[in-house]
Amino acid sequence: MLFRLAAFAAFVVVFCGPLLAQEQDTLTLDAAMARMVKQHPDLRLYNFAEQGLKAEADKAALTPGLRLNADVQNVFGSGSASNIDDAEFTISLASILERGGKREARRALAASRIDALGLQRSAKEMDLLAEVARRYLDVYAAQEMQKIVALDLAQRERTVTAAVKRVQSGASHDSVRLTAEAMSARSRLEQSTTNAAHETAWRRLAILWGETQSQKILRVNGDAYSLPNIADFSVLSAVLINTPELKRFADETRIRESRLQLARSAQANDLEWMAGLRRRQDQGDWSLVAGVSIPLGSARRAEPDIRLAQAELDSLSVEQESAELSLEATLAQAYGQYTAAKIEIEQIRSDFLPRLIKAEKSAENAYRAGALTYLEWAILQNETTAARKQQLATALEAHRALIEIQRLTGEPMVVAGVQAGTKKESK
Repeated sequence: MLFRLAAFAAFVVVFCGPLLAQEQDTLTLDAAMARMVKQHPDLRLYNFAEQGLKAEADKAALTPGLRLNADVQNVFGSGSASNIDDAEFTISLASILERGGKREARRALAASRIDALGLQRSAKEMDLLAEVARRYLDVYAAQEMQKIVALDLAQRERTVTAAVKRVQSGASHDSVRLTAEAMSARSRLEQSTTNAAHETAWRRLAILWGETQSQKILRVNGDAYSLPNIADFSVLSAVLINTPELKRFADETRIRESRLQLARSAQANDLEWMAGLRRRQDQGDWSLVAGVSIPLGSARRAEPDIRLAQAELDSLSVEQESAELSLEATLAQAYGQYTAAKIEIEQIRSDFLPRLIKAEKSAENAYRAGALTYLEWAILQNETTAARKQQLATALEAHRALIEIQRLTGEPMVVAGVQAGTKKESK
């Protein structure tokens, strides 16, 4: 668990920031991940799968069992065989002597499947950790949207107050006041829908650790507007081989090689043997009986299974090549999205949004002084709110891309000691 949590360490540090202590009613991302790893049923299932594979390994290690045979002849017939006076009783033990390394091949196949299970669990855990990060980000997005809507509502209410004064002084028509009140009502409606979205996002997050009836909604920490510098694409691509999605091919290769060896072992004929004692009732004598049975044509019957196992093994390299290309394309897309979003965030934060905020404040003063119409002020209010929403949406897109990059590589890819010093604009 600690190794997989470390894969998202960069996202945790950048997104949550240094936390001296977790505030009451607040959930950190690493705490959410720990809850998921402990409680998610998909991960708990691997414990049972491991028990099942170990049972199969124990079964594969067994040698063929002994059979106790009992045989009676020349009884309950006609004539001299109408009773048991001439009967022959035979008691024997029988088994199979395996040849060709069948038992070793079975054990190797079972062991390789157990080894592969650990990597499968790691891959599933990585996917679930990424999903925790995404849903945690959704909760944070809802919280930030609540702040943006609250700022917009405060602006609209100031507009209503200013419009009422203008109407009372006879400087504006009453339609201006009604329009301002309508815009304020729309902001209150958006506030209600945003609150509902926040509750939904929290419940989706809590479901990941089995909390289906959450009675208390916790807040989350974060600063989505602070984006780190990440390693170059060539560096990310080079470590892509470490992702569990590609590592699994090594385990799958061992599994298919073991299946091929098991198929080849079937070419060797097994020996079926039998040994026992026979009693002739009429003479009261005992004699030793023994026998050997050798099936013919085993090599010919094993040939189709060998060709099938060989074809499956040979095809694995092509499957790996296809998976590598697909992951490379996904990584390139995520890297491009992150790079573009980072540039956009920095421009909005440093240039676009500060100018809009200054313009909106200037427009408010001008409207109160009668030097600007309500429509001009309202347009700037709309633009400022839209810019804040655009900034948030771009930041969320960047962090979702960062989550995908870390899910693919399985490693934190923040450049050591280098982090974008971006901060949220002052409200």
